[in-house]
Amino acid sequence: MAISGFGFACYRTHFPGLLRPAPPFIYCVRKVRRSSAAAVETLLEPESFIKDETSLLVNSYKGGKDEFKGPNWKKISTKELGITTQRIAKPTRVVLNALRKKGYEVYLVGGCVRDLILNRTPKDYDILTSAELREVVRTFAQCEIVGKRFPICHVHISHTIVEVSSFSTTSRKSNKSISNFFRRPPGCDEQDYRRWKNCLRRDFTINGLMLDPYAKLVYDYLGGMEDIRKAKVRTVIPADSSFREDCARILRGVRIAARLGFRFSKETAYSVKDLSCSIMNLDKGRLLMEMNYMLAYGSAEASLRMLWKVGLLEILLPIQAAYFVSQGFRRRDKRSNMLLSLFSSLDKLLAPDRPCHGSLWVAILAFHIALSDHPRDPLVVAAFTLAVYNGGDLLEAVKIARSISQSHDNSFPELIRTQKVDLDDVVISEVRDLATSVLTAVSWMTDESFVSQAMAKYPQAPYSNLVFISLGLYLRVCKIFDCLKRGSGKDFITKRRKNIDYEYLAMGNLQEVRQIFARVVFDTVYPLHLREQSQSE
Repeated sequence: MAISGFGFACYRTHFPGLLRPAPPFIYCVRKVRRSSAAAVETLLEPESFIKDETSLLVNSYKGGKDEFKGPNWKKISTKELGITTQRIAKPTRVVLNALRKKGYEVYLVGGCVRDLILNRTPKDYDILTSAELREVVRTFAQCEIVGKRFPICHVHISHTIVEVSSFSTTSRKSNKSISNFFRRPPGCDEQDYRRWKNCLRRDFTINGLMLDPYAKLVYDYLGGMEDIRKAKVRTVIPADSSFREDCARILRGVRIAARLGFRFSKETAYSVKDLSCSIMNLDKGRLLMEMNYMLAYGSAEASLRMLWKVGLLEILLPIQAAYFVSQGFRRRDKRSNMLLSLFSSLDKLLAPDRPCHGSLWVAILAFHIALSDHPRDPLVVAAFTLAVYNGGDLLEAVKIARSISQSHDNSFPELIRTQKVDLDDVVISEVRDLATSVLTAVSWMTDESFVSQAMAKYPQAPYSNLVFISLGLYLRVCKIFDCLKRGSGKDFITKRRKNIDYEYLAMGNLQEVRQIFARVVFDTVYPLHLREQSQSE
């Protein structure tokens, strides 16, 4: 059954219970079967870390089970941590300086402080100020207040948005769990108390650090520095309460742990397992945003591995989870496979401040579904890749593909040598067939009936028909491959520079996305070490 307007049909698949794809009307269905499939034990800390945390929890409660004292407060010099002003992005420094000149307190807060301490590039910067939001608006020519429930300012500086929140606004955020666990420590001054209260509203201790770039101090009220030292992801309040309060913290925790190579604390790991199904309650737009943060910012391979380890992959991406099972891929597995290798190749081209558009990682997922469902000759895959790169010129793509002398990675079962590709016409037909299969795979990912069948062979796994890919994203992914059906367009200009235009890539420029997709697939099929080996021979 073809989808109207795209003209592609379903093929047989190794995934059980294949249903013909319906038109891709996108819904996020809240339907899940609870499971004990997640191997949380793989995420637990060494015994010494567990003992340290247990001791901390025991010593932190006083005067009854509902009052939480917390760790000792610390103030650390930025010089000691190796943080210099120059490491803060210039647009952020502009905002900090402008507010500081007006006499307001300004701090960097959240994940950017953590990343600066770890000598990593922050994805973005969040500023907290003593100024009211209306004062922030008056300070900058291009600035608007966004958000109704928890308003913040978006300050536009040199094509960059810097988020600014106010102490007065954040203090109005209701957080009943905090009052159940924390009381104002005796003897603290008003500034410390105000900073401390704000940090308590963070999700994880390593995100609860506050940096004053003028006093050159990092304030640690939650034990975040110790958790960074131990490479630990731990919630500010008990994990069960934290995740019940906001289940999106589960996904943020997975993303942070994957990107940094950290592990969950014991309590946090068990709560991730127990409450993993609660993410189905999130809005589909929020799920897509969180998945984009995982897969588009340079840590996609680690994120997929972490999602698999904690049992979330079978809820969020059941088709990919079924592939892992079919490959005998265990929760603790250090091995790789073609899906992970594709995203490893993508990660090498991206960074937290140089992301790609979501259509690129969705296209990679769809391409891999098509290839794992119907393995292809490496020559066909190479020609397909080159045709995507050049905008649909199949004859040129086949000619270049035949000239490739280096070996492909023969460890992937998705790549098989055949004797049927001697003629160019046969290769072109196979390339078009692969393009049709990829487009079909995109429709499968947006078809809740098909998604729900992906893990049907594994009754211990969660039942999930979750679809969070939007219609707009679906259509953009289809455009990446439609050139292979209609041929090269007159308006297509082959990119001459090898440098990636990251601004275009983040915006989803079709030409840039096509060419990075082609580069990722080619680098996976013909990895650098095999190319170098062929050249040396």
